[in-house]
Amino acid sequence: MTIPILLLILGLAILIAGGESLVRGASSIALKFKIQPIVIGLTIVAFGTSAPELVVNILSAINGNSDLAFGNIIGSNISNILLILGISAIFTPLAVQYNTTWKEIPFAILAIVAVYFMSNDVLFDNAQSNSLSRTDGILLLLLFVIFLYYTVELAKEFYAPEGDGAKEYTTLLSIFLIIGGLFGLYYGGEMIVDNAVILAKMFGMSERIIGLTIVAIGTSLPELATSVIAAYKNKADIAIGNIVGSNIFNTLWILGITATIMPMPISSSINSDVIFNVFVSILLLAAIIFFKKYTIARLEGSFFVILYIIYLLSVILGF
Repeated sequence: MTIPILLLILGLAILIAGGESLVRGASSIALKFKIQPIVIGLTIVAFGTSAPELVVNILSAINGNSDLAFGNIIGSNISNILLILGISAIFTPLAVQYNTTWKEIPFAILAIVAVYFMSNDVLFDNAQSNSLSRTDGILLLLLFVIFLYYTVELAKEFYAPEGDGAKEYTTLLSIFLIIGGLFGLYYGGEMIVDNAVILAKMFGMSERIIGLTIVAIGTSLPELATSVIAAYKNKADIAIGNIVGSNIFNTLWILGITATIMPMPISSSINSDVIFNVFVSILLLAAIIFFKKYTIARLEGSFFVILYIIYLLSVILGF
């Protein structure tokens, strides 16, 4: 039992290090070609911080562990809002921009509601089983293209020339970081999937529970680090934007590309988690609008963290 746990932790560490290495190398290459810093942030860095979830999902789907893959995304979305934003808000109250409140958060809600309808074929289409089909995956990717277009246009409007903090390395070192990052992502992801399945069987836990808890929290660590550091440095826009953008990436890009590569059978038991994902997304919007307007205060942050602990206990204990 000890060895799979240690290998799972090692896999998470390798996965996160791989994502960080990929982002650093790719950002350095982009700087050499004089690409605008804001574009680097919106593409390379955003995709890089979502790489852990993407790798885990693709490997899980290919290996037939679709509950682990789907649980990873839903669990990551929930932990992003309740755990990561909650902890960030405890560090410092987070001011939220108008566009984030009225455009990006509603788009994230729309995305997860779309997944709810797509993954409930039995309920809505009288089908024999639920699944995310290749057609569903393509539709999610098309919605993702719309979000990318909106993001790029927004970046042009709010372009800031001072940069995003990316560092430029030598070409050889940049290539080494990219290749090393890709290897780290692949082998770290493989270790996570293999040992998560082993642990699930050993403890009699379903892949859904492992995906919603251990794997989801582990693959969300890059977002946690980014948001907490941003909050500590009083850069609330980065903290909020990182989380909302990550949820949209998770739902549209990662689920979309996973289902397009390998259609995913969906267990009906995960329906309650998808509904809870919708609920916490709406709760985030309500907290911003109705409490301390356009701000997530320490009180709301504390409530989010407590709610996440209650959710984790309910998942693990099977309530």
